[in-house]
Amino acid sequence: MTEHLITPPPELAAKWVAEIYGYPAVPLHSITLQLVERAAQWGSNQELEACCEWLQHDYPNIGANALRAARRPQPLSLKEQSLALIDKIQSNKEMWQTNDLDIVRRALEQLPDNN
Repeated sequence: MTEHLITPPPELAAKWVAEIYGYPAVPLHSITLQLVERAAQWGSNQELEACCEWLQHDYPNIGANALRAARRPQPLSLKEQSLALIDKIQSNKEMWQTNDLDIVRRALEQLPDNN
């Protein structure tokens, strides 16, 4: 499953560690914090998959894949990032020749969407 940034705040992680071990652990050791973050992400992934299975079974037309894509978006491909950058550069036409950017745009649009 795709990595995502579902992480509890350090204060909450410290509270959980204190509840489990019976003493405060502030500042948290980086390995402990990584373990807490991965546990939160795993739990979140389990909940998402359960929701997707329920949607697929009970409401197949709604689209479990759409829910998964919305909740775990994939990073933009290099092509998508490049095209967005060209759009940004094109807004400052004094700096670049429009024809030059059109050539680069057409070349990028022909490339496959591989990350």
